[in-house]
Amino acid sequence: MAELEENTTIRAAGGAIVRTTPDARHQVLLVHRPKYDDWSWPKGKCEASESLGECAVREVREETGILTRTGPTLCELAYRDQNNRPKHVTYFALTAIDVGDHPPDDEVDQLAWIDLDDVDQRLTNPDDTKVTHALRSYLARPLG
Repeated sequence: MAELEENTTIRAAGGAIVRTTPDARHQVLLVHRPKYDDWSWPKGKCEASESLGECAVREVREETGILTRTGPTLCELAYRDQNNRPKHVTYFALTAIDVGDHPPDDEVDQLAWIDLDDVDQRLTNPDDTKVTHALRSYLARPLG
């Protein structure tokens, strides 16, 4: 694979999978990445021919074992990656369709369902809290 030019923006996508507990609390799934020793939303880089939604579904499945369907876009984050290249990540609200297994690997070694009220304390990168805030707004919208 050819190296990206320094100013080529890296496209990436991921999302927030939400489940509701029997006592009506919202929980979201976070991943722990051993390479960075951080907790974050599942996400990854787009392949050349993928749409952002396709990328989010593929990356979330690879990192969690959960097949999802994309809902609305929650937010977009732009920053520079560890190699100082511009990166643009689109986050979607995701609905789980099929829950598979994800054995720990070099990319993701732990998964954790966290109460939505506690997720910002678990996220390592403060910018990731923007996804939490967008998700809360999405969940609070009137139905219909």
